[in-house]
Amino acid sequence: MALNVDLLRSSFALVVEREPEVTHRFYDVLFAKYPQVQPLFGRRSRADQERMLRDMLVAIVDHVEEPAWLQNQLGALGSKHVGYGVTAEMYGWIGDALLTTLKEVAGDAWTPAIADTWAQAYGAVAGLMQAKP
Repeated sequence: MALNVDLLRSSFALVVEREPEVTHRFYDVLFAKYPQVQPLFGRRSRADQERMLRDMLVAIVDHVEEPAWLQNQLGALGSKHVGYGVTAEMYGWIGDALLTTLKEVAGDAWTPAIADTWAQAYGAVAGLMQAKP
C-alpha cells in the first residue's frame, strides 16, 4: 500500500494549526508513558529538543517523496541516536507517543485512514533510522 502523502501533509497541517507546540505535548506524553527514556534527553534543553524534533518532522513531511533525502538524513540521524543509547525497542515507544499525541491533538478529525497513514510513515522513518549502512 502506497503512503497517502496528501493525507499525511493535510493531517500534519491540521495538528500544527490546532497545537503549534505539538512537540512539547509529544514529550509530555513520551515521558508520562515511558519515563525510563527521560535520562537520554539530558544533553540539551527540552526547548532545544522540541525545536529539533519539530524541524525534523517538518523536513520529513516536506521531503516525504524524496527517498534519497530520507535515506541519507534519517540514516545519519539514526546513527547519532545509537550513540545516545537509543535501542530498537525505544522506536516503538516513540511511535506510540507520537501517534498518541497526534490523535489527541487532531481530536474528532482523527480517522482510521489518518492513523494508518501516520503508522505507515513512522514505520518507514524508524526503519530508515535503524538501517545499517
